[in-house]
Amino acid sequence: VIRCRAAVAWAAGKPLSIEEVEVAPPKAGEVRIKIVATGICRTDEHLLQGCFPNAEFPVIPGHEGAGIVESVGEGVSSLKPGDKVIPLCLPQCGECSFCLNPESNFCQKSHISEAQNLLPDKTSRFTCKGKQIHHFLWVSTFAEYTVIPEYAVAKIDAAAPLDKVCLFGCGFSTGYGAAINTAKVKPGSTCAIFGLGGVGLSVVMGCKAAGASRIIAVDINKDKFAKAKELGATDCINPRDFQKPIQEVLTEMTGQGVDYSFEVIGHADTMIAALASCNMNTGICVMVGELDSGSEISIDPMLLLTGRTWKGTVLGGWKMRDAIPKLVSSYLDKKFNSDLLITHTLPFAKVNEGFELLRAGK
Repeated sequence: VIRCRAAVAWAAGKPLSIEEVEVAPPKAGEVRIKIVATGICRTDEHLLQGCFPNAEFPVIPGHEGAGIVESVGEGVSSLKPGDKVIPLCLPQCGECSFCLNPESNFCQKSHISEAQNLLPDKTSRFTCKGKQIHHFLWVSTFAEYTVIPEYAVAKIDAAAPLDKVCLFGCGFSTGYGAAINTAKVKPGSTCAIFGLGGVGLSVVMGCKAAGASRIIAVDINKDKFAKAKELGATDCINPRDFQKPIQEVLTEMTGQGVDYSFEVIGHADTMIAALASCNMNTGICVMVGELDSGSEISIDPMLLLTGRTWKGTVLGGWKMRDAIPKLVSSYLDKKFNSDLLITHTLPFAKVNEGFELLRAGK
């Protein structure tokens, strides 16, 4: 058993508490990983606010990390101690009907199908003050050591800087893949991205990589515009600068609406605006933002009846175990510069300050 620090969420709506936790050794089919770096993603904020479906407290959050394998359980063949890895919040078991479908990137072992609050054998590897602590998406990167099933871990190039590629565990891959895989953005097309956080900016990078000729970035925080332009946005607009709805502004700017729109915020009203801002017949709108658990959206069916496509994306459409090592190699080959997404680097003890920066849009 390893004793180490972890940021524990004892209850919804409370700040994280840095505690000493015990991390049990990996059982068969599991690996124990020393986490070197982790990002903070809006999904962790959803969890802390009690808005993430089927999660249980107390829990160790965090799902966007990178680390080094410390030990492996019986039967683990694809990983060994010392390997650099990225834990995957979307597993790839390789056996379910989704994993066997080349067009799918979902996995039946995912939290959306069955809760990942405990490991597959329905027990936890974390204890604190004599209490069992839940896992989050089997990943729990807000712990210095964590235990994860082998099929939810991707081995990456030993040259990869872990403090930079940790973003590939969720935010960067989700946004970049939403453009490349889910929307399949075509060269010369026009795109609109609603929300310019880390994921939205990754969508901008994906649209640029796909050869879009016009990339319109939309946010009410104009402080995000310089970074968006640096990453490839051609236009930046603030909905608060206009009297009319933003979908009308985008339609006027482009003639008949954009070819592709992306909602990367997680609000019902911006989801509808994004859908309405793409071309009424061939436009594709991708839902990337996460609405609170239990939310509903009501739309005018004419938005879809004319031919628009409205679709969601999970982790950017990547089959994670296969794709993450390749994305890391592309990063090392300088195919894109995801380092520009990193705004602050904090010591682990200041994790709550990180959430304050996130909430402040910084």
